[in-house]
Amino acid sequence: MYNIQTLNKIASCGTDLMDKSKYNIGEDISNPAAILVRSASMHEMELGDDLLAIARAGAGTNNIPIDKCSEKGIVVFNTPGANANAVKELVIAALLISGRKVSAAIDWAKTLKGKGDEVGKLVEKGKSQFAGPEIKGKKLGVIGLGAIGALVANAAVNLGMEVYGADPYLSVVGALHLSTKVKYVKSNKEIFENCDYITVHVPLTPDTKHMINAETISSMKKNVRILNFARGELVDDAAVIEALKNGGMASYVTDFPTDALIEIGRAHV
Repeated sequence: MYNIQTLNKIASCGTDLMDKSKYNIGEDISNPAAILVRSASMHEMELGDDLLAIARAGAGTNNIPIDKCSEKGIVVFNTPGANANAVKELVIAALLISGRKVSAAIDWAKTLKGKGDEVGKLVEKGKSQFAGPEIKGKKLGVIGLGAIGALVANAAVNLGMEVYGADPYLSVVGALHLSTKVKYVKSNKEIFENCDYITVHVPLTPDTKHMINAETISSMKKNVRILNFARGELVDDAAVIEALKNGGMASYVTDFPTDALIEIGRAHV
């Protein structure tokens, strides 16, 4: 019997496939032989002598102490592409939200509660304040053309966008999955200078940390809209906040919020 500890909620449709006569699976497991993890940080965890393997339900492994695992002979697996379609759909939703002020419109609509028969007229009168640009015909830059980035690029092409893609590690197999309408460029610089929307889909490494910063933002269009659903530290939050305040950026949408970003988001995103 092998003990397997889950550090995040893991869907039972996956764990139910494992033979219960061989595997004891759950959150409250001591001395695990294996760990299933999503985004929980393991850097402060003590890795027991019985631990043989760690499986990351996702592509990134920056939440796992790889060096420590290598020293102890613990095998680390990841599952690139497992949630790619789900993330792609979230990014497409964010693409629309970045320009259409949907969240602000919902908050405003709630203030009309109790206005009775006047609601329709008030909506007609006030809805123009939430207008935003159409994405059709706009330029989208996709930085990182892995499992998620490629799906986002292809979906954006189908939505009528002019899509630029950059990825120095793009494989032949990856290229074959890309729409022929995606314009492959050799550097992020071309994306920064030309695109109306930019979405990042790269792992967090010393080279990619704060790849979106004050310098790169200054090279972008003043109405650029940036999406980050990969890793929070790919973007320098302080630089983004400053750009949103001074008009150097139209909006920033991410699922890595901080207290400071939430505050500025109420006014600018």
